[in-house]
Amino acid sequence: MSRTELEVLVRIAAEAALLVAEVYAKPFEVEYKGPRDPVTIADRRANELIIERLTREFPGTPIVAEESAPERFAGFRDAPDVFFVDPVDGTNEFIEHHPEFVVMIGLLQGNTVTHGVIHAPVSGTAWAGAVGFGAERIEASGERAPITVTRVADLADATIVSSRSHRSERLERALDALGVKEITSMGSAGLKGAAVARGSVDAHVAPHNGGKRWDAAAVDALVVAAGGLVTDAWGDPIDYRGLSLTNDRGIVASNGLIHAALLERLHQHRGES
Repeated sequence: MSRTELEVLVRIAAEAALLVAEVYAKPFEVEYKGPRDPVTIADRRANELIIERLTREFPGTPIVAEESAPERFAGFRDAPDVFFVDPVDGTNEFIEHHPEFVVMIGLLQGNTVTHGVIHAPVSGTAWAGAVGFGAERIEASGERAPITVTRVADLADATIVSSRSHRSERLERALDALGVKEITSMGSAGLKGAAVARGSVDAHVAPHNGGKRWDAAAVDALVVAAGGLVTDAWGDPIDYRGLSLTNDRGIVASNGLIHAALLERLHQHRGES
């Protein structure tokens, strides 16, 4: 897949984002798939729209989407290409009427996520990247500009972003152990990844649980396309074809220059805990 196909993903994400924004603007009901696992009609409608569009444009390519039943993407691990879709990343923020939520589409080719699109419905801003082609910000007006990660190389000078809605004492201890200049918080894994890709922060660190594979795929592609690096919290590539869809080894997305130091601090913290 090439830069041309990335434009198709940009268009599909924009369509879904428009639908999500329409639901957001009106009263809506909240259901629960499980404890602390809310879902709204925006999640489900956007899920179906994205699947329909991707199926039409890329027939035969499995689509691992958050609001799809597992049988709809059974056998995806053996397919050469796989889409990972989060129709509303940041559902808690969506429900709270906090604008930090996005639509995400990522493409896995072989064992590497190569294309990613993250679209923020409230602002209309999107970030898109293809590994080997670079990354860019796309404004609601259509204006585009290239984005790149920062060049900060010392943890003492670094700013990292972590979860806004999933805080815990365990997480706070791990973040404090990093020894960085500043720690900020933000909703949506996608927005945190976009912040790294565009150079607003130096890294996004989720040391224990990084959500699901559809929370990571678009971020992975975008940050790498912008010149950064993404691994789990142990330093291994995320295994998108593994038996579990859970990022239970955490996730670290950085400018690449501070990546090894972040992993070493996390390793030391685990040894001391």
